[in-house]
Amino acid sequence: MIVGLPKEIKNNEHRVGLTPDSVAEITKNGHEVVVQRDCGLEIGFTNEKYEEAGAKILDNASSVYEKSELIIKVKEPMESEVQYLNSDITLFTYLHLAGNPDLAKKLIDSGVRGIAYETVTSPDNTYPLLAPMSAIAGQIAFNVGNYFLLKQNAGKGVLIGTLDGVDLGLVTIIGCGVAGEESLKKAIRNGVEVNLVDLSKERLADLKSKYGDNKINYIVSSPDSIAESIRNSDLILGSVYSLGKNAPKVITDSMLDLVNPGSVMVDISIDQGGCFESSKPTTHDDPTFIHKGIVHYCVTNMPGAVPLTASNALNRATLSYIHELTNKGIDVALNENKYLRDGLNIDNKDVPNQLVREALESLDN
Repeated sequence: MIVGLPKEIKNNEHRVGLTPDSVAEITKNGHEVVVQRDCGLEIGFTNEKYEEAGAKILDNASSVYEKSELIIKVKEPMESEVQYLNSDITLFTYLHLAGNPDLAKKLIDSGVRGIAYETVTSPDNTYPLLAPMSAIAGQIAFNVGNYFLLKQNAGKGVLIGTLDGVDLGLVTIIGCGVAGEESLKKAIRNGVEVNLVDLSKERLADLKSKYGDNKINYIVSSPDSIAESIRNSDLILGSVYSLGKNAPKVITDSMLDLVNPGSVMVDISIDQGGCFESSKPTTHDDPTFIHKGIVHYCVTNMPGAVPLTASNALNRATLSYIHELTNKGIDVALNENKYLRDGLNIDNKDVPNQLVREALESLDN
């Protein structure tokens, strides 16, 4: 099989779908890998390293797409990349179709077969290809939230943590999946009080057994409990995920009247449409905006801030699936592995994943 690695072109996106080590594993199995020139240069993956791993370097994206049967990416194709897609190509990447219905329609119309990392499942009902980036995003969310609380960044001028035994700040985390738990760990290490909000009593109980009661308020999610939780919070982190669907808007615009000016809200769910009604996508170049006096951070590719770490973590998760697709053939791999098949979002101008299809249909109505 011929596997293609184009350069990511999303704003400040320097992650790569395949590291040189992954390329070496694929070519060792007798497959050909073509790589767009300089695709990994910004994180030290030079053209020479890819060539040493057995890849062939091509000068531009169009050549990579034209030659490849399986394209490995990190982020969804940008508008300018849709022209390269057709029914002869299978795309393996994050797609987040419900978060961008206009792009979704163009991808569907292109005829490309799209397997989305974020909807690949596992026997224990987790999301193995979403988890590594969620973990990184959860850690980044706490760090950038703390940074934008600085007065010069339009924040209220609060230091999150503990100073000489005095508690400083209150953090609310809504959604206790992988990203939410990573944010919680950061908060615990900083000694800050946390409102931990989730719909699942079982999940809250599990986290309580792991982290105890100290400075953590375990709260079952409801509109009222969320409103009360954010009332005095300095930092609000939203990490709500619904498989294949737009994230639910757990904080409405009217709730923001309860939040003190200069507080910071970080929407980790923004690549899936966002879980704050006031959210809108931002970039690493221009990461925040002010709404009702509150700093909003809504960067759609948060792990892209640490592209080397993120690329290595993503490749550790995806490589076994790539081996299935290349060694067995795409059709056989999808037929034999129902968890991988859950990732099939686009096929033959259709949307076979029922949850994704329903999400897109609901946006049309």
